[in-house]
Amino acid sequence: MTAPTTGRRRAGRGRQARVDRRTAFTLEFLPELDRGIPYLDMLMPEQVEVVHDTTMGLLERTGIEFRDDESAEMWRVAGADVDGHRVRIDRALLMDLISTAPSEYSMLARDPERSVRLGGSKSIFTPSYGAPYVRDLDGQRRAATLDDFDNFAKLAYLTPSMQMTGGVVCEPMDVAVPHRHLRMTDSLIRHSTKPFMGAVTSKERAEDSLEMARITFGADVVADTTVMTSLANGNSPLVWDATMLDAVKVYSRSNQAMLFSPFVLGGASTPASVIGSIVQINAEALAGVAFSQLVRAGAPAVYGQWLATVSMKSGAPMAGTPDIDHMNLLHGQMARYYGLPWRCSGMCSSSKLVDAQAGYEAARNMFGVVLAGANFVLSTTGYLESAMCQSYAKAVIDGEQAAMFRRFAEGVRFGELDDAVASMADVDPGGHYLGTAHTLANFQTAFATPELMDSDGYEQWLAAGGMDAEARANQTARELLDNYELPALDAAVDAELREFVDRRVAEIDPNVL
Repeated sequence: MTAPTTGRRRAGRGRQARVDRRTAFTLEFLPELDRGIPYLDMLMPEQVEVVHDTTMGLLERTGIEFRDDESAEMWRVAGADVDGHRVRIDRALLMDLISTAPSEYSMLARDPERSVRLGGSKSIFTPSYGAPYVRDLDGQRRAATLDDFDNFAKLAYLTPSMQMTGGVVCEPMDVAVPHRHLRMTDSLIRHSTKPFMGAVTSKERAEDSLEMARITFGADVVADTTVMTSLANGNSPLVWDATMLDAVKVYSRSNQAMLFSPFVLGGASTPASVIGSIVQINAEALAGVAFSQLVRAGAPAVYGQWLATVSMKSGAPMAGTPDIDHMNLLHGQMARYYGLPWRCSGMCSSSKLVDAQAGYEAARNMFGVVLAGANFVLSTTGYLESAMCQSYAKAVIDGEQAAMFRRFAEGVRFGELDDAVASMADVDPGGHYLGTAHTLANFQTAFATPELMDSDGYEQWLAAGGMDAEARANQTARELLDNYELPALDAAVDAELREFVDRRVAEIDPNVL
């Protein structure tokens, strides 16, 4: 991992010291990022107004479909122009609704010290979501299992730079679909004390996740306190379907946060234009946020998107392109215009392997995300094959890189200047600072030092086994999982969760999707 690392502080230099830090184990945690660098805004203020006005015109003239009778009726009662499921929303109504969504919110964790706040200058990092395949510790691609799900929940708990355990950290294909949400939510609660995401693939599954949260935190707490942030994917272009809307109604009514994320394939489900795509995504996300406020004014709502561009050669989704960076930067600027927290995806890659392509795409994508100021970064770790595969090695590498990006976004520690200048008096021209009191006091924290990136000479690297980054990361993942200890869970909560899951599994036909 990276500084702070999951490792005891040991004296010594060089490879063995790094191995010692990597293989020793101390549970550490980085709180939410509090940004210290400026945002990179691409548009002039008057251009932002044009995007806003064009978005409002799209919602007023074309409208957006809410494919659920109850939801459409809620819009009609609120004053929108509703024709079947087509909802045309006046800009005054829309802006009134989104004005009630909080610009920041907190999530209570099972361990209160792991609670987080996001929005404004505060950001959190979370693992990848939804992959049916894994690239395992032996470098083999195979269908994900519940054991894999448990392992990724553990790794998220053990990774200092992750502020949430996540949601569908992979799809456990050995569990019947109607039962998966129960096993996954139970795993997220048991294997980590960080906040987690709830199920959204049906109203009943959302209700089960909410009930499991009530068992864990107490019904009175969950009635008003946000303990989960869950995902609502819109169907671009311009559709919110009944499944997602049912989940929104379940969670928002209980003051649980929702990520309103149009599922965007740029050039296929949006126009083949960066700025045109932003107008459509803006309309879809704002309509989702506004709907949550019809459900419960003041419920936390995160404006967002899942974003890929489509290769015009193959039709395949691409990650880490300059256009995605531009769209994230534009999306962040629009979120700040509306005063909303916002979500995007982090270290994404289309690569099938943990290779140069994976590294370049992940880094390029994440730099855009950090410069844009995303508050909720989903799919920060492990993401391969355009979300089809979750890699153990990449999860560990990305976890370390997330801490590096965090260090970048914290900005320069200007308050260090006086002590640093004072240390110059201890060094003659042509000398060095390695033995000064200032260096000895600050060497561990002055500069970020990744543990998984090898910077030794060739002979040292070869003598240590000549491992590439994936091999080193798989070794670290094994060591982390071997050292994992299940966090304590109240005995009464433990028993009630087990009873609830067992009862619901018995009640739900595994063959009915």
